[in-house]
Amino acid sequence: MWTPVIVVAIAAVSYGFYIFMLPAQLPAAFIYGNGHVEGTEISISAEVTGLVLKSNLVEGQEIDKGELLVELDDANQRATLAQAKAETAAIEFEQTRVNAELNTWRDMLATAKRDLVRYEKLRDQGTVAEQRLDQASTVKREALGQVRAHEAQLKSTAARIEAAQSKAEYLRIQLDKTRINTPLTATILAKGIEQGERAQPGRLVAVLVDMNDLDLKIYIPESHIGKIKLNDPARVRVNAFPDRYFEARVKRVDQKAQFTPRDINMPEERTRTVFGVVLTLINPEGYLKPGMPADSWIKWDGDTSWPDRLVVPQ
Repeated sequence: MWTPVIVVAIAAVSYGFYIFMLPAQLPAAFIYGNGHVEGTEISISAEVTGLVLKSNLVEGQEIDKGELLVELDDANQRATLAQAKAETAAIEFEQTRVNAELNTWRDMLATAKRDLVRYEKLRDQGTVAEQRLDQASTVKREALGQVRAHEAQLKSTAARIEAAQSKAEYLRIQLDKTRINTPLTATILAKGIEQGERAQPGRLVAVLVDMNDLDLKIYIPESHIGKIKLNDPARVRVNAFPDRYFEARVKRVDQKAQFTPRDINMPEERTRTVFGVVLTLINPEGYLKPGMPADSWIKWDGDTSWPDRLVVPQ
């Protein structure tokens, strides 16, 4: 027979079990969001043609800025550059010759001018024939014509030298492009070419990502977006490290609302309009990787301390 005491005890136990089974609630000072870790991917492509002679591409390996990714066969570029240098040297030799001839003709022109002036004075004195004066005038005209022709030739040669030097500089740049180096310290996310394969301009060599510059984009209901400010602290958890929280901060808040993306789960099922919020992740050990699904919590109330355990709202 049930006594009042037993009934009360059973009710208390049942209520306690009900309370225990209720989903844990997230404190009001925190806003939850989920998404996937993202990184800025940098695609490195070949700019010249050549066989891959050496490759340092290992997916998942970190490589320092300026280190060699791949080296292409540069025999063709070196031969072409040597030919351009030889052409430049030949034009420069021609320039030296033309310049020497120009100086000679200038001297001859100066002499011819002096002779013509002298013969004109002698003609006025009647001591020289008109024919000799004509010869002096002819010598002057010829010397003047040669000076002008050599000056024009010198300008043309200078232009050819400039063009040849520009061509050689271009070929030097092409030669440098046979060594493809990483533009920043990053991790090789994917390799696009193997040693022994032939690279062509535009051929993908590698995809890099900076593991120290990862983001997490989450979506916050419109009703909560007014609480979030830039640089608000946040914490992130991924399935690969369920007992660890990674520090983060609010990097950007979208200024325009949008409908909830299909691949994003919102705790509030009726939420349709959301704002994108980007968190910058602190990842010094490189544990976080692009593509990882992640839960995050933003602490918008600065007077509240972080709890020992953060829950995902149900």
